[in-house]
Amino acid sequence: MANCLHINTTAELRTTATTGGDRLDRYLAQQYPQFSRSYLQKLISQGYVRVHQQVQSDKNYAVQTGDVILLSIPPAQPLTICPQAIPLDIVFEDEELLVVNKPAGLVVHPAPGHSDHTLVNALLAHCPTLSGINGTERPGIVHRLDKDTSGLMVVAKTDRAHQDLQRQIQQKTAQRRYLGIVEGVPKLPKGTIDAPIARHPSDRQKMAVVPTGRPAITHWQLVEKLRHHALLQFDLATGRTHQIRVHAAYMGHAIANDPVYGHPNKTTQKYLPGQALHAWQLHFQHPSTGQTLSFQVDPPEGFQRLLQNLR
Repeated sequence: MANCLHINTTAELRTTATTGGDRLDRYLAQQYPQFSRSYLQKLISQGYVRVHQQVQSDKNYAVQTGDVILLSIPPAQPLTICPQAIPLDIVFEDEELLVVNKPAGLVVHPAPGHSDHTLVNALLAHCPTLSGINGTERPGIVHRLDKDTSGLMVVAKTDRAHQDLQRQIQQKTAQRRYLGIVEGVPKLPKGTIDAPIARHPSDRQKMAVVPTGRPAITHWQLVEKLRHHALLQFDLATGRTHQIRVHAAYMGHAIANDPVYGHPNKTTQKYLPGQALHAWQLHFQHPSTGQTLSFQVDPPEGFQRLLQNLR
């Protein structure tokens, strides 16, 4: 089979440590959450990380205050991820990026068990050249949504746009706002969940609030009280895996119909394939023009029908 993916070339990322003591791979994972720790460990072992201009191939190296760390992202190797003519709901597009409204049920990128029919396959059919910073399996993917979470995603066509968009997310100048139907009704009208997240200690398929996990902050506010449920707005200050779903369950109000962290029932399953969570609004600055771009899409029909049923 021919290689179907074309992506861009080497990128270099530089950071200066302001605190010391953390392990090199863990420190880089905190600085560059767009990369998995396993991928960063691979880059370290292969000599793509330099500390004060010297190759540092030990992932256990203890980062020192003032260390200047240069991370080189090598050209991704061709991979047989082939374009597939899957319909895309494109909200905005220019030569550097596009914004899509992802439907619930669509996996973002290939992974074990989902080798094709993903958003990436659809993107490659629409736009053969995407940014390569996130590796060969996630071309263009700046941030992701879970399979059954619907809504807005920004996709980078160039490495420069990818780096800038990721910087905006890290510095919290980009805003991602979600709507979620939750079980029960919170007693307060709004709040903030500041609880670190890591892999569940006994179930590696789940995430959990773990004291030694990575910092995770979610702001929420009550939009509407429903029958035994509520509609909440969530604002992400960080972007951990399953963050809203984990934090909602942690506060005692799991996302409705969440098969992992909630309690699906016949009523909720009738309307949605998975959790009632929708990426509603997206705001960021265009990497080239600096113009503020704002997008909003209503939840899909199943979400709205469930909402109407609970009123």
